[in-house]
Amino acid sequence: MATPVVAEIPSSAEGAGTMGRRAAATCEERLESYIDGLASVIGHADRVKPLHDYCVGLMLPLERKSVEPMAAKTAPARTSAKHQSLLHFVGKGQWSHEKVLAKVRELVLPGIERHGAIRAWIIDDTGFPKQGRHSVGVARQYCGQLGKQDNCQTVVSLSLANDHASLPVAHRLYLPQEWIDDAARRAKAGVPEDIGFKTKPQIALDQIRWACEAGLPRGVVLMDAGYGVDATLRMAVSDLGLTYVAGVLPNTLAWKPGTRPEPGEGAPKKGRRGDSDILSLKQIALGLPVRAWRTVKWREGTCDVLSSRFARVRVHVAHRHLTADRHAEEWLLVEWPGDEPEPSKYWLSTCAKDIAIDQLVDLAKLRWRIERDYQELKQEVGLGHYEGRGWRGLHHHITLSIAAYGFLISEREAIPPSAPRQTVLRPPPALPQGWRPRGSPAQA
Repeated sequence: MATPVVAEIPSSAEGAGTMGRRAAATCEERLESYIDGLASVIGHADRVKPLHDYCVGLMLPLERKSVEPMAAKTAPARTSAKHQSLLHFVGKGQWSHEKVLAKVRELVLPGIERHGAIRAWIIDDTGFPKQGRHSVGVARQYCGQLGKQDNCQTVVSLSLANDHASLPVAHRLYLPQEWIDDAARRAKAGVPEDIGFKTKPQIALDQIRWACEAGLPRGVVLMDAGYGVDATLRMAVSDLGLTYVAGVLPNTLAWKPGTRPEPGEGAPKKGRRGDSDILSLKQIALGLPVRAWRTVKWREGTCDVLSSRFARVRVHVAHRHLTADRHAEEWLLVEWPGDEPEPSKYWLSTCAKDIAIDQLVDLAKLRWRIERDYQELKQEVGLGHYEGRGWRGLHHHITLSIAAYGFLISEREAIPPSAPRQTVLRPPPALPQGWRPRGSPAQA
């Protein structure tokens, strides 16, 4: 089966003469083998061809990776028929996206682990800006791509990561309450009857529990402040025997360093914010001595090694879900860049008491990988380009985007997204005006 993606390998990956042709042929053979692996769990044999063409279409350098342009590129002589075939395959096909995602994990994860053990489980969400109100799950909500509240769909995911790469292993659309309550819209979009309302942290916790039950290689759970502020999520992660590094907001409360709740004391009562022993994390950070702050480098950036000022201190967090037997001490990690008037980021972590500060910073900053990888998923394989409106089609498209991305990261020395930066097909998009990351002090 011919595979046009080979012709799209960047020139930096192509050798001269026979060596270049052999490298291209080997890539084509690997792609065919990879798609054959996916086809083994797709069901009917008549789904294999659209599976192949959909995956290949997602890897082609098209301006938009929706069904129509992919059909035109993969079958120029019979575009209309191919368009209908791909539409039915992704939107109506009775195949399990969970089984395909499991096969992607089986095929791709060993290659990632050859570069080092899995270090982190990263929970996050990504938004797809949308117009109108009929695309499944669309509502006015925070959209990370835009950095503000707007009309969008939001998908929660769990990714496994090390310093080499990350791979999404679970995903689910967040369905706002207004969709849960609208039976007509649910039915039209094909939302399964057993889908009830769950918050994004609840969806993330389901994914973490599933990953534990599935026996996936464990790592430290990383989350931004959108999830880290949820004390019940942090407690549940600990109950599963996992450690976390969780972004939190500066107004989060904790007992003053060196103090702790009295034995048998439960959650702080309403109004205890004025208690001299209970402070906001920002107050604790501002009260740390100068000697507590040190410059830490964590990885090479585009132009230079990234570094900033950090301090850490052991604290007992105060929140309304505490019980008398749950007062474990944990790390508070604070970042305060030298050119900023006040601390900019805060994390709570249950990592070991003897962890070095540079290791703790490195873990906290490993979340950058999911930010970059979501950007690559959207730019290179059209994660946000699905134009259908249904539940099944959206989850199928996301799964196939992850499948295409999985092949690309396994070929990272030859093909973007993980090749050297000069081979990336498009420049990173400019941040929208007024964009602010979720959890920034300005949003507290």
